[in-house]
Amino acid sequence: MSQRGYSEDKIWQAVLGEIELSVSRGSFVTWFKNTSLVRRENGSYVVQVQNIFAKNQLESKYSELIRATLEKNGIEGPSLSFRVGNPSKVHKKIEDQPILVKDTKRQVKKSGNVLSHSYRQGLNVKYTFESFIVGGANELAYAACQAIAQDPGNKYNPLFLYGGVGIGKTHLIQAVGNQVLKSNKEARVIYISTEQFVQEFLDAIRYKKNTDFAGYYRGADVLIIDDIQFIAGKEKTQEEFFHTFNALHQANKQIIISSDKPPREIPTLEERLRSRFAWGMSIDMQTPDFETRCAIIQTKASAKGINLGVDVVEYLSQGVRTNIRELEGTLNQLLALCEMRNIDPDLQAAKNLLGGTKNRPKHISPKHVIERTAKFFHISTDDILGPKRDKDIVVPRQVAMYMLRNELHLSFPKIARELGRKDHTTAIHSVEKIEREQSQDDTIKQALSQIREKLYA
Repeated sequence: MSQRGYSEDKIWQAVLGEIELSVSRGSFVTWFKNTSLVRRENGSYVVQVQNIFAKNQLESKYSELIRATLEKNGIEGPSLSFRVGNPSKVHKKIEDQPILVKDTKRQVKKSGNVLSHSYRQGLNVKYTFESFIVGGANELAYAACQAIAQDPGNKYNPLFLYGGVGIGKTHLIQAVGNQVLKSNKEARVIYISTEQFVQEFLDAIRYKKNTDFAGYYRGADVLIIDDIQFIAGKEKTQEEFFHTFNALHQANKQIIISSDKPPREIPTLEERLRSRFAWGMSIDMQTPDFETRCAIIQTKASAKGINLGVDVVEYLSQGVRTNIRELEGTLNQLLALCEMRNIDPDLQAAKNLLGGTKNRPKHISPKHVIERTAKFFHISTDDILGPKRDKDIVVPRQVAMYMLRNELHLSFPKIARELGRKDHTTAIHSVEKIEREQSQDDTIKQALSQIREKLYA
Protein backbone atom coordinates (compact mmCIF):
# COMPACT_ATOMS: atom_id res chain seq x y z
CA MET A 1 0.00 0.00 0.00
CA SER A 2 1.47 3.32 -1.02
CA GLN A 3 1.21 6.24 1.35
CA ARG A 4 1.78 8.87 -1.31
CA GLY A 5 -0.57 11.79 -0.73
CA TYR A 6 -1.49 10.71 2.79
CA SER A 7 -1.05 13.31 5.50
CA GLU A 8 1.48 12.71 8.27
CA ASP A 9 -1.40 12.58 10.72
CA LYS A 10 -3.23 9.81 8.87
CA ILE A 11 -0.05 7.76 8.54
CA TRP A 12 0.72 8.18 12.22
CA GLN A 13 -2.85 7.39 13.27
CA ALA A 14 -2.59 4.10 11.38
CA VAL A 15 0.78 3.30 12.95
CA LEU A 16 -0.42 4.10 16.46
CA GLY A 17 -3.55 2.04 15.94
CA GLU A 18 -1.42 -1.05 15.32
CA ILE A 19 1.14 -0.32 18.03
CA GLU A 20 -1.67 0.05 20.58
CA LEU A 21 -2.55 -3.60 19.96
CA SER A 22 1.02 -4.84 20.38
CA VAL A 23 2.17 -3.10 23.58
CA SER A 24 0.71 -2.92 27.06
CA ARG A 25 -1.95 -0.34 27.85
CA GLY A 26 0.38 1.47 30.26
CA SER A 27 3.26 1.59 27.77
CA PHE A 28 1.06 2.96 25.02
CA VAL A 29 -0.46 5.71 27.16
CA THR A 30 2.90 6.69 28.66
CA TRP A 31 5.17 6.60 25.62
CA PHE A 32 3.06 6.72 22.43
CA LYS A 33 -0.19 8.56 23.10
CA ASN A 34 1.11 12.14 23.00
CA THR A 35 3.26 11.84 19.88
CA SER A 36 2.97 13.03 16.31
CA LEU A 37 4.67 12.68 12.95
CA VAL A 38 5.94 16.15 12.08
CA ARG A 39 8.05 15.79 8.96
CA ARG A 40 8.31 13.39 6.04
CA GLU A 41 11.02 14.09 3.46
CA ASN A 42 12.60 11.50 1.15
CA GLY A 43 11.74 8.62 3.44
CA SER A 44 12.86 10.43 6.57
CA TYR A 45 10.35 10.40 9.42
CA VAL A 46 10.59 12.55 12.56
CA VAL A 47 8.46 11.56 15.55
CA GLN A 48 7.76 14.44 17.91
CA VAL A 49 7.40 13.68 21.62
CA GLN A 50 6.63 15.79 24.69
CA ASN A 51 9.81 15.35 26.70
CA ILE A 52 13.28 13.87 26.87
CA PHE A 53 12.07 10.84 28.84
CA ALA A 54 9.75 9.72 26.06
CA LYS A 55 12.44 10.43 23.45
CA ASN A 56 14.97 8.21 25.22
CA GLN A 57 12.47 5.40 25.75
CA LEU A 58 11.23 5.36 22.16
CA GLU A 59 14.78 5.51 20.78
CA SER A 60 16.17 2.75 22.99
CA LYS A 61 13.21 0.38 23.22
CA TYR A 62 10.59 0.99 20.54
CA SER A 63 12.35 2.37 17.46
CA GLU A 64 12.41 -1.02 15.72
CA LEU A 65 8.71 -1.58 16.44
CA ILE A 66 7.85 1.83 14.99
CA ARG A 67 10.04 1.25 11.94
CA ALA A 68 8.52 -2.19 11.34
CA THR A 69 4.98 -0.81 11.68
CA LEU A 70 5.74 1.99 9.21
CA GLU A 71 7.00 -0.64 6.75
CA LYS A 72 3.89 -2.72 7.35
CA ASN A 73 1.85 0.33 6.35
CA GLY A 74 3.65 0.70 3.04
CA ILE A 75 6.67 2.84 4.01
CA GLU A 76 9.78 1.22 2.56
CA GLY A 77 13.01 1.50 4.54
CA PRO A 78 12.02 4.53 6.62
CA SER A 79 14.74 6.60 8.28
CA LEU A 80 13.50 7.34 11.79
CA SER A 81 14.44 10.01 14.33
CA PHE A 82 12.87 11.61 17.40
CA ARG A 83 12.72 15.13 18.74
CA VAL A 84 11.24 16.90 21.74
CA GLY A 85 8.44 19.39 21.15
CA ASN A 86 4.71 19.92 21.60
CA PRO A 87 2.89 17.37 19.43
CA SER A 88 0.26 19.00 17.30
CA LYS A 89 -1.90 15.90 17.15
CA VAL A 90 -2.82 13.51 19.93
CA HIS A 91 -4.01 9.96 19.22
CA LYS A 92 -7.03 9.13 21.37
CA LYS A 93 -9.57 6.38 21.30
CA ILE A 94 -13.06 7.56 22.20
CA GLU A 95 -13.06 5.86 25.59
CA ASP A 96 -9.73 7.52 26.49
CA GLN A 97 -10.91 11.06 25.90
CA PRO A 98 -11.32 13.22 28.98
CA ILE A 99 -14.80 14.32 29.93
CA LEU A 100 -15.04 17.98 28.99
CA VAL A 101 -17.87 20.35 29.66
CA LYS A 102 -20.47 20.83 26.97
CA ASP A 103 -20.65 24.49 26.06
CA THR A 104 -19.99 25.21 22.41
CA LYS A 105 -20.42 28.93 22.92
CA ARG A 106 -17.33 29.05 25.08
CA GLN A 107 -15.30 26.36 23.32
CA VAL A 108 -12.97 28.41 21.15
CA LYS A 109 -9.83 27.44 19.30
CA LYS A 110 -6.47 29.13 19.24
CA SER A 111 -5.79 30.56 15.82
CA GLY A 112 -3.87 33.77 15.69
CA ASN A 113 -5.06 35.65 18.75
CA VAL A 114 -7.88 33.35 19.86
CA LEU A 115 -7.89 31.53 23.20
CA SER A 116 -8.05 27.74 23.50
CA HIS A 117 -8.96 25.35 26.28
CA SER A 118 -8.14 22.33 24.14
CA TYR A 119 -5.00 21.28 26.00
CA ARG A 120 -6.74 21.32 29.39
CA GLN A 121 -7.01 17.97 31.13
CA GLY A 122 -10.45 16.53 31.67
CA LEU A 123 -11.79 14.06 34.18
CA ASN A 124 -10.31 10.58 34.13
CA VAL A 125 -13.17 8.07 33.94
CA LYS A 126 -11.28 5.50 36.03
CA TYR A 127 -11.48 7.73 39.12
CA THR A 128 -14.78 6.71 40.71
CA PHE A 129 -16.09 6.24 44.24
CA GLU A 130 -16.43 2.51 43.52
CA SER A 131 -12.71 2.13 42.82
CA PHE A 132 -11.61 4.15 45.86
CA ILE A 133 -10.47 2.18 48.92
CA VAL A 134 -11.83 3.72 52.11
CA GLY A 135 -9.90 3.54 55.39
CA GLY A 136 -9.54 5.39 58.64
CA ALA A 137 -7.19 7.97 57.10
CA ASN A 138 -9.58 9.05 54.34
CA GLU A 139 -13.11 8.14 55.43
CA LEU A 140 -14.06 11.73 56.32
CA ALA A 141 -12.86 13.03 52.94
CA TYR A 142 -14.71 10.18 51.20
CA ALA A 143 -17.96 10.93 53.03
CA ALA A 144 -17.70 14.65 52.29
CA CYS A 145 -17.08 14.02 48.59
CA GLN A 146 -20.04 11.65 48.36
CA ALA A 147 -22.30 14.23 50.03
CA ILE A 148 -21.15 16.90 47.58
CA ALA A 149 -21.74 14.63 44.58
CA GLN A 150 -25.36 14.15 45.71
CA ASP A 151 -26.00 17.85 46.28
CA PRO A 152 -23.28 20.01 44.67
CA GLY A 153 -23.09 23.63 45.77
CA ASN A 154 -25.08 23.21 48.95
CA LYS A 155 -22.78 21.16 51.19
CA TYR A 156 -19.18 21.84 52.15
CA ASN A 157 -18.57 24.64 49.69
CA PRO A 158 -15.71 24.97 49.10
CA LEU A 159 -14.21 21.58 49.91
CA PHE A 160 -10.46 21.78 50.51
CA LEU A 161 -8.56 18.47 50.66
CA TYR A 162 -4.89 18.50 51.59
CA GLY A 163 -2.20 15.95 52.30
CA GLY A 164 0.98 14.39 50.94
CA VAL A 165 1.70 13.03 47.48
CA GLY A 166 0.02 9.83 46.34
CA ILE A 167 -2.65 9.42 49.02
CA GLY A 168 -5.74 9.67 46.78
CA LYS A 169 -6.69 13.36 46.66
CA THR A 170 -6.89 13.52 42.87
CA HIS A 171 -8.87 10.27 42.76
CA LEU A 172 -11.49 11.56 45.20
CA ILE A 173 -12.01 15.02 43.71
CA GLN A 174 -12.35 13.58 40.21
CA ALA A 175 -14.75 10.94 41.53
CA VAL A 176 -17.05 13.81 42.53
CA GLY A 177 -16.99 15.19 39.01
CA ASN A 178 -17.62 11.80 37.43
CA GLN A 179 -20.54 11.12 39.79
CA VAL A 180 -22.10 14.53 39.12
CA LEU A 181 -21.92 13.91 35.37
CA LYS A 182 -23.34 10.43 35.81
CA SER A 183 -26.35 11.93 37.58
CA ASN A 184 -26.68 14.94 35.27
CA LYS A 185 -25.10 14.72 31.82
CA GLU A 186 -25.83 18.41 31.21
CA ALA A 187 -23.83 19.60 34.22
CA ARG A 188 -20.81 21.77 33.45
CA VAL A 189 -17.98 20.08 35.34
CA ILE A 190 -14.49 21.49 34.90
CA TYR A 191 -11.41 19.74 36.28
CA ILE A 192 -8.05 21.45 35.87
CA SER A 193 -4.65 21.49 37.49
CA THR A 194 -3.47 24.82 38.86
CA GLU A 195 -0.53 24.90 36.48
CA GLN A 196 -2.86 24.56 33.52
CA PHE A 197 -5.13 27.26 34.95
CA VAL A 198 -2.11 29.56 35.20
CA GLN A 199 -1.07 28.80 31.61
CA GLU A 200 -4.55 29.47 30.25
CA PHE A 201 -4.70 32.74 32.16
CA LEU A 202 -1.37 33.80 30.63
CA ASP A 203 -2.73 32.90 27.18
CA ALA A 204 -5.85 34.96 27.89
CA ILE A 205 -3.71 37.98 28.68
CA ARG A 206 -1.50 37.39 25.66
CA TYR A 207 -4.41 37.09 23.21
CA LYS A 208 -6.53 39.71 24.99
CA LYS A 209 -9.23 37.14 25.76
CA ASN A 210 -9.69 37.78 29.47
CA THR A 211 -13.47 37.91 29.08
CA ASP A 212 -13.58 34.50 27.37
CA PHE A 213 -11.38 33.03 30.09
CA ALA A 214 -13.47 34.46 32.92
CA GLY A 215 -16.75 33.43 31.32
CA TYR A 216 -15.55 29.89 30.75
CA TYR A 217 -14.66 29.19 34.38
CA ARG A 218 -17.38 31.28 35.99
CA GLY A 219 -19.98 29.35 33.99
CA ALA A 220 -19.10 26.05 35.68
CA ASP A 221 -21.53 24.13 37.85
CA VAL A 222 -18.63 22.33 39.51
CA LEU A 223 -15.05 23.62 39.41
CA ILE A 224 -12.38 21.17 40.54
CA ILE A 225 -8.87 22.56 40.78
CA ASP A 226 -5.91 20.36 41.70
CA ASP A 227 -2.64 21.34 43.44
CA ILE A 228 -3.64 24.89 44.35
CA GLN A 229 -0.28 25.34 46.11
CA PHE A 230 1.22 26.17 42.71
CA ILE A 231 -0.74 29.44 42.64
CA ALA A 232 1.61 30.78 45.35
CA GLY A 233 3.52 33.87 44.27
CA LYS A 234 1.40 34.46 41.14
CA GLU A 235 -0.37 37.68 42.08
CA LYS A 236 -2.38 38.28 38.89
CA THR A 237 -3.53 34.65 38.74
CA GLN A 238 -4.55 34.79 42.39
CA GLU A 239 -6.62 37.89 41.69
CA GLU A 240 -8.36 36.20 38.76
CA PHE A 241 -9.04 33.06 40.80
CA PHE A 242 -10.37 35.22 43.64
CA HIS A 243 -13.01 36.73 41.33
CA THR A 244 -13.82 33.30 39.82
CA PHE A 245 -14.21 31.86 43.32
CA ASN A 246 -16.53 34.68 44.38
CA ALA A 247 -18.71 34.40 41.26
CA LEU A 248 -19.15 30.65 41.66
CA HIS A 249 -19.68 30.72 45.40
CA GLN A 250 -22.32 33.45 45.21
CA ALA A 251 -24.15 31.42 42.55
CA ASN A 252 -24.07 28.32 44.81
CA LYS A 253 -21.81 26.48 42.39
CA GLN A 254 -19.53 23.83 43.85
CA ILE A 255 -15.80 24.49 44.28
CA ILE A 256 -13.40 21.65 45.13
CA ILE A 257 -9.72 22.29 45.77
CA SER A 258 -6.76 20.06 46.55
CA SER A 259 -3.32 20.93 47.89
CA ASP A 260 -0.28 19.29 49.44
CA LYS A 261 -0.60 21.58 52.46
CA PRO A 262 -3.34 23.46 54.35
CA PRO A 263 -4.18 27.03 53.26
CA ARG A 264 -2.31 28.59 56.19
CA GLU A 265 0.95 26.93 55.06
CA ILE A 266 0.82 27.92 51.39
CA PRO A 267 3.49 30.62 51.02
CA THR A 268 2.62 34.03 49.51
CA LEU A 269 -1.05 33.12 49.28
CA GLU A 270 -3.25 36.20 49.51
CA GLU A 271 -5.09 36.44 52.83
CA ARG A 272 -8.45 36.94 51.10
CA LEU A 273 -8.02 33.60 49.31
CA ARG A 274 -6.75 31.91 52.44
CA SER A 275 -9.88 32.98 54.33
CA ARG A 276 -12.22 31.90 51.52
CA PHE A 277 -10.66 28.45 51.36
CA ALA A 278 -11.71 28.06 54.99
CA TRP A 279 -15.36 28.95 54.36
CA GLY A 280 -16.48 25.38 53.74
CA MET A 281 -14.68 22.28 54.94
CA SER A 282 -10.92 21.60 55.05
CA ILE A 283 -9.90 17.96 55.47
CA ASP A 284 -6.44 16.59 56.17
CA MET A 285 -6.02 13.32 54.27
CA GLN A 286 -3.50 11.15 56.08
CA THR A 287 -1.31 8.37 54.75
CA PRO A 288 -3.18 5.05 54.54
CA ASP A 289 -2.97 2.73 57.55
CA PHE A 290 -1.77 -0.87 57.32
CA GLU A 291 -5.23 -2.37 56.80
CA THR A 292 -6.06 0.12 54.05
CA ARG A 293 -2.77 -0.60 52.29
CA CYS A 294 -3.56 -4.31 52.41
CA ALA A 295 -7.01 -3.68 50.94
CA ILE A 296 -5.53 -1.55 48.16
CA ILE A 297 -3.05 -4.26 47.18
CA GLN A 298 -5.70 -6.98 47.23
CA THR A 299 -8.08 -4.87 45.14
CA LYS A 300 -5.44 -3.93 42.56
CA ALA A 301 -4.22 -7.52 42.28
CA SER A 302 -7.76 -8.88 41.92
CA ALA A 303 -8.44 -6.38 39.13
CA LYS A 304 -5.52 -7.99 37.25
CA GLY A 305 -6.87 -11.47 37.90
CA ILE A 306 -4.16 -12.29 40.47
CA ASN A 307 -4.85 -13.86 43.87
CA LEU A 308 -2.04 -12.91 46.26
CA GLY A 309 -1.39 -14.74 49.49
CA VAL A 310 -1.96 -12.93 52.78
CA ASP A 311 1.77 -13.09 53.58
CA VAL A 312 2.65 -11.35 50.28
CA VAL A 313 0.01 -8.66 50.77
CA GLU A 314 1.20 -7.92 54.29
CA TYR A 315 4.87 -7.86 53.27
CA LEU A 316 4.21 -5.35 50.50
CA SER A 317 2.06 -3.23 52.83
CA GLN A 318 4.83 -3.11 55.42
CA GLY A 319 7.43 -2.20 52.80
CA VAL A 320 5.61 0.85 51.42
CA ARG A 321 3.93 2.93 54.10
CA THR A 322 3.28 6.44 52.81
CA ASN A 323 2.38 6.56 49.12
CA ILE A 324 -0.45 4.73 47.35
CA ARG A 325 1.15 5.34 43.94
CA GLU A 326 4.41 3.80 45.12
CA LEU A 327 2.44 0.93 46.64
CA GLU A 328 0.69 0.23 43.35
CA GLY A 329 3.98 0.62 41.49
CA THR A 330 5.63 -1.96 43.74
CA LEU A 331 2.77 -4.40 43.10
CA ASN A 332 3.09 -3.85 39.34
CA GLN A 333 6.84 -4.46 39.52
CA LEU A 334 6.29 -7.72 41.40
CA LEU A 335 3.69 -9.00 38.94
CA ALA A 336 5.80 -8.00 35.93
CA LEU A 337 8.89 -9.66 37.40
CA CYS A 338 7.00 -12.88 38.10
CA GLU A 339 5.43 -12.92 34.65
CA MET A 340 8.82 -12.38 33.01
CA ARG A 341 10.40 -15.21 35.02
CA ASN A 342 7.31 -17.41 34.85
CA ILE A 343 7.10 -17.78 38.63
CA ASP A 344 4.33 -17.29 41.18
CA PRO A 345 4.14 -13.95 43.02
CA ASP A 346 4.90 -15.51 46.39
CA LEU A 347 6.62 -14.14 49.50
CA GLN A 348 10.10 -15.03 48.31
CA ALA A 349 9.57 -13.16 45.03
CA ALA A 350 8.36 -10.13 46.99
CA LYS A 351 11.42 -10.28 49.23
CA ASN A 352 13.70 -10.53 46.22
CA LEU A 353 12.08 -7.43 44.78
CA LEU A 354 11.89 -5.32 47.93
CA GLY A 355 14.85 -6.66 49.84
CA GLY A 356 17.19 -3.99 48.48
CA THR A 357 14.72 -1.13 48.70
CA LYS A 358 12.94 -1.74 51.96
CA ASN A 359 15.95 -0.59 53.96
CA ARG A 360 17.85 1.95 51.91
CA PRO A 361 21.62 1.21 51.86
CA LYS A 362 23.67 3.94 53.45
CA HIS A 363 26.64 3.57 51.10
CA ILE A 364 24.95 5.27 48.11
CA SER A 365 27.00 8.33 47.26
CA PRO A 366 26.24 11.49 45.25
CA LYS A 367 28.59 10.15 42.59
CA HIS A 368 26.53 6.96 42.37
CA VAL A 369 23.31 8.96 41.92
CA ILE A 370 24.83 11.11 39.17
CA GLU A 371 26.26 8.10 37.34
CA ARG A 372 22.93 6.22 37.45
CA THR A 373 21.05 9.27 36.18
CA ALA A 374 23.50 9.79 33.32
CA LYS A 375 23.29 6.14 32.35
CA PHE A 376 19.50 6.22 32.28
CA PHE A 377 19.53 9.16 29.86
CA HIS A 378 22.34 7.71 27.72
CA ILE A 379 24.71 10.62 28.35
CA SER A 380 28.05 10.86 30.17
CA THR A 381 28.60 12.11 33.70
CA ASP A 382 30.86 14.77 32.18
CA ASP A 383 27.82 16.11 30.31
CA ILE A 384 25.80 16.41 33.53
CA LEU A 385 28.70 18.04 35.38
CA GLY A 386 29.69 20.28 32.47
CA PRO A 387 28.45 23.68 31.32
CA LYS A 388 26.32 22.58 28.34
CA ARG A 389 22.76 23.91 28.31
CA ASP A 390 21.26 21.59 25.66
CA LYS A 391 17.81 20.33 26.67
CA ASP A 392 18.99 16.73 26.38
CA ILE A 393 21.49 17.52 29.15
CA VAL A 394 19.67 20.13 31.25
CA VAL A 395 16.74 17.84 32.08
CA PRO A 396 18.94 14.92 33.26
CA ARG A 397 20.96 17.42 35.31
CA GLN A 398 17.76 18.63 36.96
CA VAL A 399 16.71 15.04 37.63
CA ALA A 400 20.08 14.32 39.23
CA MET A 401 19.63 17.32 41.54
CA TYR A 402 16.14 16.12 42.45
CA MET A 403 17.44 12.63 43.26
CA LEU A 404 20.26 14.01 45.42
CA ARG A 405 17.73 16.05 47.38
CA ASN A 406 15.08 13.36 47.80
CA GLU A 407 17.21 10.22 48.15
CA LEU A 408 20.28 11.53 50.00
CA HIS A 409 18.66 14.61 51.57
CA LEU A 410 21.58 16.85 50.64
CA SER A 411 21.39 20.59 51.24
CA PHE A 412 20.97 22.80 48.17
CA PRO A 413 24.51 24.26 48.45
CA LYS A 414 25.86 20.69 48.67
CA ILE A 415 23.84 19.65 45.61
CA ALA A 416 25.17 22.63 43.67
CA ARG A 417 28.76 21.71 44.56
CA GLU A 418 28.25 18.06 43.55
CA LEU A 419 26.97 19.18 40.15
CA GLY A 420 29.69 21.79 39.66
CA ARG A 421 27.34 24.75 39.95
CA LYS A 422 28.32 27.98 41.68
CA ASP A 423 24.82 29.15 42.61
CA HIS A 424 22.62 26.90 44.77
CA THR A 425 19.46 28.63 43.52
CA THR A 426 19.89 26.53 40.37
CA ALA A 427 19.49 23.43 42.55
CA ILE A 428 16.40 24.88 44.22
CA HIS A 429 14.80 25.65 40.84
CA SER A 430 15.66 22.20 39.46
CA VAL A 431 14.28 20.28 42.43
CA GLU A 432 11.06 22.32 42.44
CA LYS A 433 10.67 21.88 38.67
CA ILE A 434 11.00 18.08 38.74
CA GLU A 435 8.81 17.87 41.85
CA ARG A 436 6.14 19.81 39.97
CA GLU A 437 6.43 17.91 36.70
CA GLN A 438 6.40 14.41 38.18
CA SER A 439 2.89 15.01 39.51
CA GLN A 440 1.73 15.99 36.01
CA ASP A 441 3.75 13.75 33.72
CA ASP A 442 3.78 9.96 34.03
CA THR A 443 6.96 9.69 31.93
CA ILE A 444 8.92 11.76 34.45
CA LYS A 445 7.46 9.77 37.32
CA GLN A 446 8.46 6.51 35.62
CA ALA A 447 11.96 7.81 34.91
CA LEU A 448 12.46 8.70 38.58
CA SER A 449 11.12 5.30 39.60
CA GLN A 450 13.46 3.45 37.25
CA ILE A 451 16.52 5.44 38.33
CA ARG A 452 15.59 4.83 41.98
CA GLU A 453 15.18 1.12 41.29
CA LYS A 454 18.65 0.92 39.74
CA LEU A 455 20.15 2.80 42.69
CA TYR A 456 18.90 0.26 45.20
CA ALA A 457 19.17 -2.86 43.05
